[in-house]
Amino acid sequence: MKLISWNVNGLRACLQKGFLDFCAQADADILCLQETKMRPEQADFDLPGYHRYWNSADKAGYSGTAVFARREPLAVTYDFGEDLHRHEGRVITAEYPEFYLVCCYTPNSQDQLRRLDYRMIWEDDLRGYLLELDRHKPVIYCGDLNVAHQEIDIKNPGPNRRNAGFTDEERGKMTQLLASGFVDTFRLLHPDVTGAYSWWSYRFNARKNNAGWRIDYFLVSRRLASQVQSAEILSDVCGSDHCPVLLELS
Repeated sequence: MKLISWNVNGLRACLQKGFLDFCAQADADILCLQETKMRPEQADFDLPGYHRYWNSADKAGYSGTAVFARREPLAVTYDFGEDLHRHEGRVITAEYPEFYLVCCYTPNSQDQLRRLDYRMIWEDDLRGYLLELDRHKPVIYCGDLNVAHQEIDIKNPGPNRRNAGFTDEERGKMTQLLASGFVDTFRLLHPDVTGAYSWWSYRFNARKNNAGWRIDYFLVSRRLASQVQSAEILSDVCGSDHCPVLLELS
């Protein structure tokens, strides 16, 4: 089974930059998108063979997630937890007989860490949600999680230490999630690889110079680790400031 996750930074824009060509070439069983920035009626495009599920933010042109799946899930739910987490279109959960798939666009802590306090609440509540799912069947958790977990996951760790996405607090929450029973599939297969990033700023020729961050992930319940066949970062795919990440499971 092949799964792909991609922060498209506006699906309508990405559609003009080769999105459908990529989908045809990738031939994934499940596509998980983040930062779609749209409602489903705002773009008409042909993607045969996929069931489509959308979660749009209350605010127009902001956030949003989508899941396109060849196999119809048993059930699909949107958002999670308390009302404060239910207005930005950030989570879609698809239940299959063998697993839960959770597509997530984690809130950014923003400049001056204005949203860090909320981010900490989000992380704790989301971890509780994942663990509750994991009690019933294994979980595949993917998306733009807006954190570079280790120094190896960012080009310039020193100057970025108190920037959103690389604070001790955010990194600690990722450590806590992994310790609670999840595996970072990319690091499972590539524990020491450097220079492997999934997001680059549009400024300062960051992508050309590979001055990036690895903030897009596939995490799986630990009991799925033995089924991970491939976990890759498709850094040659353009169309967004993020690139897609891929997971193949047996």
